[in-house]
Amino acid sequence: MRTATERPTLARLSSLDEIAAAEWNALAGEDAFLCHEFLAALEHAGCVGQGTAWEPCHLVARSGSGRLVGALPLYVKHDSRGEFVFDWSWADAYERAGMDYYPKLVSSVPFTPATGARLLIAPDGATNGTAERLVDAAVGLAEEAGVSSLHVLFPTEPEQSFLSERGFLTRKGCQFHWSNRGYSDFDDFLGRFSSAKRKKVRRERRRIREADIRFEHLHGDEPSADDFDAVFEFYSRTFHRRGRAPYLNRAFFDEIAATMPEKLLIVLARYQAMPIATAICFRGRDTLYGRYWGSMADFHSLHFEACYYQGIEYCIREGLASFEPGTQGEHKISRGFSPTATWSCHWLSEPGFHRAVEDFLAREQTHVDTYMEYLDGRVPYRRGEAEDRCT
Repeated sequence: MRTATERPTLARLSSLDEIAAAEWNALAGEDAFLCHEFLAALEHAGCVGQGTAWEPCHLVARSGSGRLVGALPLYVKHDSRGEFVFDWSWADAYERAGMDYYPKLVSSVPFTPATGARLLIAPDGATNGTAERLVDAAVGLAEEAGVSSLHVLFPTEPEQSFLSERGFLTRKGCQFHWSNRGYSDFDDFLGRFSSAKRKKVRRERRRIREADIRFEHLHGDEPSADDFDAVFEFYSRTFHRRGRAPYLNRAFFDEIAATMPEKLLIVLARYQAMPIATAICFRGRDTLYGRYWGSMADFHSLHFEACYYQGIEYCIREGLASFEPGTQGEHKISRGFSPTATWSCHWLSEPGFHRAVEDFLAREQTHVDTYMEYLDGRVPYRRGEAEDRCT
């Protein structure tokens, strides 16, 4: 008779198609990015997989009866693009030392700097060492493949602590998030601002109204074919202006619009009935994630309205607890977003580099802490109204 504490057996997947969506999603829950539909669409559309810098090698754990009890999304990476935890200087140091930094192993959601579980564990998996087995297997895979390192990007804080206890180095980052304090509407939210900051936001929103720009909130199956053409064009323009190809292609968006429409939110701006700008967002269980923006017009404050204020209004209306509009951007502070800690965890195979990176991260975190403390003093809320943030 098998016991509840029997150690699981592990397997490696080169594609999400090797596992049933229902099985994977039973562990992933309502996470918009970890769900089978999102990760599989990346593969089907060729955004990850053979011929790209992201090669899937996911790890799964099964009980003696064959039930899925754990999973770790994992990729062999051949560069550092699309990760948003920047280690280019580490790669340069490896090269100067005559060693190869790439390939490496990365546990992350491709092109998605959003905090979420990386160790997907069934409720009873915590009692039989499933998480430990998955991490040990990932390290073993790194050693077997002879890669330079293993990185777990944007894990939850409990996962960060767990990995730190197992010898991973911790790196602290900063994003800007919005939290819903039970606001009844946008005016209630602005009522927590100081007078000057409140006037600034109202002035920005008034410019959009006076320009006769209107917004629609459309889930994945609601835009017309013409509207989706415009959305993808706007999204692509943002990348082309920076001299590079978009991370995601039209086939990816077409697939997720069909397979997970309730988790895809298109904020679409129209001027004289014509689409002029978009913000592409994803909806989790209690969080809205702003991911991409693009436009074909230059109206004052259009970016702020599409990417921030419309998202906040949506969260208030839908009762979502938080809004994560993406990476970087101190300009988000004056619009109600607060500095929030993010994490990544790193294991480097070469002991000398492991120690050097450990020293670098200790010094870097001092700067991050100082930076976040400074920004905390610049939030727009009246004294006593400042939002909580994770440290």
